[in-house]
Amino acid sequence: MGMANAQSQQVLSTKERTAWFEEARFGMFIHWGLYSAAEGIWKGERLRHFNNYAEWIKYRNRIPTAQYGELAKRFDWEKIDPEEWVILAKKAGMKYITITAKHHDGVAIWNSSTDDYNLPNLAGTDRDIIAELAEACRKHDIKLGFYYSHWIDWAHPYGWNHNLELTGKVSDDQFDQYWQEKVIPQLRELLTDYGDVAMLWFDMWIPHKQTIVQEKQLQQVIDLVREFQPNCLINSRLGLPASLEDIDFETLGDNQLGAVYKKHPWQTPGTIAHSWGYNALENQWKSTSQLLQAMIGNVSLNGNFMLNIGPRADGSFPFEGRRRLEDIGEWLRENGRSIYKSEGLPLSPSQHDWGKITTNTDDHTIYLQVYNWPLDRQLNVTGITSAPKNIYLLADKLKEPLEFDQDGPLLHIQLPDLAPDRFVSVVAMEFDQIADLDTEVVAEATFKGFSLNGKNSLESWEIIDFDGTSPSHIVFSEADSLSWKVYIPQPGDYTFDLSYNIAQSESNASVQLKTGRKTLSSSVSPSGKIVVEPYQEFYADQFPEIQLGKVHFDHKGYHEVTLTVFPSEEGTLLFNWLWMEAVE
Repeated sequence: MGMANAQSQQVLSTKERTAWFEEARFGMFIHWGLYSAAEGIWKGERLRHFNNYAEWIKYRNRIPTAQYGELAKRFDWEKIDPEEWVILAKKAGMKYITITAKHHDGVAIWNSSTDDYNLPNLAGTDRDIIAELAEACRKHDIKLGFYYSHWIDWAHPYGWNHNLELTGKVSDDQFDQYWQEKVIPQLRELLTDYGDVAMLWFDMWIPHKQTIVQEKQLQQVIDLVREFQPNCLINSRLGLPASLEDIDFETLGDNQLGAVYKKHPWQTPGTIAHSWGYNALENQWKSTSQLLQAMIGNVSLNGNFMLNIGPRADGSFPFEGRRRLEDIGEWLRENGRSIYKSEGLPLSPSQHDWGKITTNTDDHTIYLQVYNWPLDRQLNVTGITSAPKNIYLLADKLKEPLEFDQDGPLLHIQLPDLAPDRFVSVVAMEFDQIADLDTEVVAEATFKGFSLNGKNSLESWEIIDFDGTSPSHIVFSEADSLSWKVYIPQPGDYTFDLSYNIAQSESNASVQLKTGRKTLSSSVSPSGKIVVEPYQEFYADQFPEIQLGKVHFDHKGYHEVTLTVFPSEEGTLLFNWLWMEAVE
């Protein structure tokens, strides 16, 4: 495989380049290198850091470079088979693989002609794991990408390591020497020796201006990629903003899941347990439901999920992780149409309390990803105003219609008694064309009411997120109003309850609720603190719930509800939510 294959590629636009990535949605990350043989333990001592990332053991435990290199003798080359990793990815429904060609330890896992301090040379083997992995990926139709640590390198005398913040012994010229004699030549090897490279995944998680790396050096990398593999994707952890033309997708923080819909391609790198590299003492395996919901949640916001495995020095992978991947693969074989080539609807990410929504970009089918099967077997969907042509369980090959009724933006779907899937069950909604949406209306909760809060109000508010003790809230230090668009399915009486906190005040505040010509006014008493843990002087702001009263809506349809807050002169009022519910 030489550069002739790469240079013959038709040069694509950025949007065309990333099309496969946005269709794939789910990939495998592989952390495998010299650190895999340490297994998170050095001379009887576990990793010296709370994050317990086993691939950092050389730096954390201050292992001398020569002794670290001796770990290469622990690899069992008779057992290592990269095709098994590819087959595992295939079974899991993954469409691409990214492997750590060189991590922060500076040790290439291929026999790099640039640096003798590489895994095959240290181990005395002629095996080229990268070449074997590339061949297996071609065989099984999996795209291959390379992780390459360009900023941090603990092996090269002039590569960056964080201790240089104290010693300051590397100059710009010296770092550039490392760049020109190691980074660029090794990237050239990866780009020219292994056939098509789907992506280069870099790992500088802060902007390059905060580091020793210069923009001209990053541009040199971009030029190299575009010369030899013009359609290879480059991630934002190169150190440049995702908005630049040559940065193909944004990489969020490690295990940072999406929070908002993004129009550009993006991805979360996530762990199946805690550590990235193999850790013998690992015991924090995530559940299949956690991992599925991470993937589904990202897809619903137009994002990807790249799930990591950390094989041992014999190539094996722990049962717990293998079982999770097999479960996910089984789920995707049944429900993959709701993930591949899919994205989300422009509704609030927290619109529904039962799960998430994805939609296929080819046929506009909408998929309701139900995490929590409703007790009354009625699924309340809000914000879709087009009439569905058919609604059925995705697992049902016969597509037997589910009964439903629709009133404006409120849709009620009658579900069967048993959920079809053990983890996440999917309801498919077919439409003749792209569905019309109401992106402003407040969603109906599973338990029949409407929660009016800062996230679904008509105005944009600064929201203080839940911190483990105090719920999410808006701070009002002076009189102000917020409003919501609600849909009333039938005339009648509705009650309103308020969750709030009044801090730093002994005086009452007041609130006024208005809809149409009807107004409710109420005095609001200071709420004080709540004991979080007994006898530890651990207190938090208390958010009590009070009844504001009852309002009669005399016609069905859309209404606007406005809450005006009047804090006391010496304090603030923290608003959590209004709960609106029909009187039976």
